[in-house]
Amino acid sequence: MAPSIQPKGSKIMKDYQNDYPDHTLSPDYEHGDEAPSNTSNNPTFFEVIEARASRRGFLMGGLAAAITGLVGVGVSTRGALAASTSPLLGFNAVPVTEDDMIHVPEGYKTQILARWGDAISGDMPTYHGSNTGEEQGHQVGMHHDGQHFFPIEGESPYEGSSTDGLYVLNHEYIEPRFLHADKYAGQELNSGAVVYHDGKRDDDEVLKEINAHGVAVFRVQKQESGEWAIIADPHNRRITGNTPMEIGGPVRGSAHVVTKYSPDGTMTRGTLNNCAHGVTPWNTYLTAVENWAGYFSNTDQEDQKPNLPREHARYGVSTNPNARYGWHHAMSGADEYIRFDASTKGASAAEDYRNEPNCFGWVVEIDPFNPESTPVKRTHLGRFAHEGVVFAKAETGKPIVAYAGDDARFEYIYKFVSRDVYSPGETDGSILDEGTLYVAKFNADGSGEWLALAPGRNGLTRDNGFADLADILVNTRLAADTAGATKMDRPEWGAVDPATGEVYFTLTNNTRRTEAQVDPANPRAGNQFGHIIRWREGRDDPAATSFNWDLFVIAGDVGTSRSLSGESLNEDNIFACPDGLWFDADSRLWIQTDIGESAQNKGDLAPVGNNAMLAADPRTGEIRRFLTGPMGQEITGVCTTPDQRTMFVGVQHPGATTTPEDFASGNLASHWPDGGDSIPRSALVVITREDGGVIGA
Repeated sequence: MAPSIQPKGSKIMKDYQNDYPDHTLSPDYEHGDEAPSNTSNNPTFFEVIEARASRRGFLMGGLAAAITGLVGVGVSTRGALAASTSPLLGFNAVPVTEDDMIHVPEGYKTQILARWGDAISGDMPTYHGSNTGEEQGHQVGMHHDGQHFFPIEGESPYEGSSTDGLYVLNHEYIEPRFLHADKYAGQELNSGAVVYHDGKRDDDEVLKEINAHGVAVFRVQKQESGEWAIIADPHNRRITGNTPMEIGGPVRGSAHVVTKYSPDGTMTRGTLNNCAHGVTPWNTYLTAVENWAGYFSNTDQEDQKPNLPREHARYGVSTNPNARYGWHHAMSGADEYIRFDASTKGASAAEDYRNEPNCFGWVVEIDPFNPESTPVKRTHLGRFAHEGVVFAKAETGKPIVAYAGDDARFEYIYKFVSRDVYSPGETDGSILDEGTLYVAKFNADGSGEWLALAPGRNGLTRDNGFADLADILVNTRLAADTAGATKMDRPEWGAVDPATGEVYFTLTNNTRRTEAQVDPANPRAGNQFGHIIRWREGRDDPAATSFNWDLFVIAGDVGTSRSLSGESLNEDNIFACPDGLWFDADSRLWIQTDIGESAQNKGDLAPVGNNAMLAADPRTGEIRRFLTGPMGQEITGVCTTPDQRTMFVGVQHPGATTTPEDFASGNLASHWPDGGDSIPRSALVVITREDGGVIGA
């Protein structure tokens, strides 16, 4: 457990944002999370809350006062805000659990599908602990995240067959000790450790790790038995950390992305740390990269100190010679591996990989129905730790609007508005290459502004160091700093209510607690539970530059949470660290949790148990726990078939809470989903009702 950090002297809430000088000691830390890199003076979101509550005349003596003034005010006018029996939630809540199983409500059943290592292409290699790197390139990758079921007709992402389709699945990161289970057995290794041999990495291990990242596309069909199965199909393919990709949008061809691999700055290789996703109105898939910067190493120095360009430093590119996994230390020295060393080696950028990190941090568009297509990095959506992309409802003759969160502490929420308008049957991904990227500023009075990140606007001038649009986009975070955006508490998934157009975003951790709330059971001066914010665009126009916001729910245990009605959550719906977020067609809001592996079932987080998924009614605010997962995992990724009678849910990194000592002894925290003494494997859970009805109803 992280050490107790007690406040010294008199502090206000904003002072608690840096309680842990070493970010890896934070209770919400997970392997690979980037260190905070936002040193701007922009206000934090909690300062905004503090100011707004003060204007409403509330004392800031505790969280409850702020919640009373903020939850459920000023956005939705549809339906009562008091607690009620929701017509959307037709199931009994699942209790908090701490075991190694999946639990769903009475009347539901589950099936396991698409485990890490299940074959999808090539000669369909069988999963085992010593699969080669090439075999992994034909198997489902590791650590499932964002995902979508595309009906096989290929005409709409939300209409068509509910028994046959292409499934597209993100793979965020890897746990090397499980990936190389046979080779690493018996060694004391934590969840992120890799093994070096005289300072070098085994080539096949590196290839396997790169191929376990990325995206999987595979056909799934419902069988006569009612079970679902992966089907060998020409559409099936893996997009990995080595897959050739085009660079699209304003950054294409700029000096920022010139590399030895692509001297003209038009191509790159791979996508990494694929977190959440987006589904376009023109039936393609967007995969978002999150904590990508730590995969690269830049050891350039000046006066014996790190000398990183701003496009590396503001994103947390590692100055450690090994970086996250040390891929550039592969024994062969092959080009596809040494590119992860972003240090200056040659006479120009065209002779080394100093710009390779600039080719990452972009949303990637994939056409699942064209296996020969080349993925495209859509640079006008910005460069940051994208959690995902969520679209406002597309309307003929109006611009395309998409939202994204930058999932790091004190980063921002963004919106893209296309220059051109949507035309069904004609619009394609190129519409994302021209438009305006905005960043959100949340005002204390409940209003908000979208600040344009464009040349000459909001301080983004040559005199302030922004040469052109490509420069702004490569340095999106710095541009947002300059514009004056509001620092948020790890913006993660977003979702748009199909009935109202209101936008919801999860803010996973809110690590600030007043001095009066600090006690032995709450060792940090800060709330570790997070919350969900929502807003309504001005004039109900997604392209508007103003909005009104409030808080939908403050997560936590019975004593620290507040629901939309202003009451505490209860045993049926307490939760912590909201992450995944998705609206189904009936406007049920599905909420998934990601309590960091170092904090699960400990301290403040103990009452909420294993990570879970809940369903909420956005009108009444009622929330019920629908699913709980096995040990050590996070619940992430959810969608249904068009008829809403089959749901797919991702379970990521089961067993991640295994200690190095327990790994060495074979005493793993989880053996899900295969049981026995098996290695834990990320997998999809297929959920259906025993009566064949709509999920959640």
